[in-house]
Amino acid sequence: MVSFKFSEVIKKYTMVIALVVIIAIFYVGTNGTILLPQNINNLLSQNAYVFVLATGMLMCILTGGNIDLSVGSVVCFVGGIGAVMMSKGMNVWFTVLVMLLVGIAVGAWQAFWVAYVNVPPFIATLAGMYAFRGLSNVVLNGYAVSITNTTYLNVFGGGADCYIPDFFHGAKLNTTCMLAGIIAVAVYVLGSLRSRISAARKGYATTSAVGFYVKLVAISAVILFLSYKLAGYKGIPTSLIWIIIVVLAYHYFTTKTTMGRYLYAVGGNEKATQLSGINTKKVYFFAYTNMGFLTALAGILTVARAASAQPTYGMFYEMDAIGACFIGGASAYGGTGSVFGAIIGALLMGVINQGMSIMGVDANYQKVVKGLVLLIAVIFDVVSKREKK
Repeated sequence: MVSFKFSEVIKKYTMVIALVVIIAIFYVGTNGTILLPQNINNLLSQNAYVFVLATGMLMCILTGGNIDLSVGSVVCFVGGIGAVMMSKGMNVWFTVLVMLLVGIAVGAWQAFWVAYVNVPPFIATLAGMYAFRGLSNVVLNGYAVSITNTTYLNVFGGGADCYIPDFFHGAKLNTTCMLAGIIAVAVYVLGSLRSRISAARKGYATTSAVGFYVKLVAISAVILFLSYKLAGYKGIPTSLIWIIIVVLAYHYFTTKTTMGRYLYAVGGNEKATQLSGINTKKVYFFAYTNMGFLTALAGILTVARAASAQPTYGMFYEMDAIGACFIGGASAYGGTGSVFGAIIGALLMGVINQGMSIMGVDANYQKVVKGLVLLIAVIFDVVSKREKK
């Protein structure tokens, strides 16, 4: 059992505290408008692609600060293929499968050059950024293609009924949404307690009791607050379901699986990882192939949200994903970062965007603020690394 140190808590949860402070600032600046149920719903739905892409980008960054510059173009390319297929009357689930396979194929194509030919990731994916943007225009023939398939739109978050139905028909609040929040809290609390008890029995070091229970209460309160707010609008958007699936799956992957540990090992010290018998080429190949898969999912969510595909979709998506990871605590040198950290970074950027939009701040100044936030986050990482050395 370790003692509770306030300074360590502040350092560990810097971005979480920053997110809370920024929300409080915009709450005052917008007279509470930013926390209206509809705005919270929009924040989650509009930034679904950032959450998904940031999760995949983190896998690349963990291998040594590497990034994928092609994701915005691939989102457009995959979305364009799906829109064209559905416009020709093809089965929606077959179309979704093709979109995912195309994303995986694109990811594997770029992963091959990075992992086995040793082309720098920046160059390989920069080439992909140009190539797939051009192919997007070819697929769409330079025009926007509308998506009218209601099943696709509702399942992936773009239709009028893209919300989980209220099975209990609550009068003022969506009862299903509230019940889901309560169940989520119960699962989280029981799972956390079980993990702590198991770690203590095995003699592993655990956080202080104060820190553990403060974290437990804080996260539970956030889940219930979001459930209450969403229940006051239309309930749980289907896009949020996809976000939750991706976040939980990849949190488990990065913390509980062998390949997840390999990603951190390669980023921490690639030469030592090779000497220990790990095939680092396979690790790189997995990271970029997986990025292609999640990029395809982001493309599916993007065109569903817009109910169309256009040659301009996906512009600067890669910057949003990269920024979310670094703001969320991923190291520019690799080997450090977490899925939940990337999600916090994506939320922080989303709150800044939405808060400034509500306040009527010029879009150009919004970009300035986002750039400064990203720079501060990276400077913090660099200074921290220097102090450790």
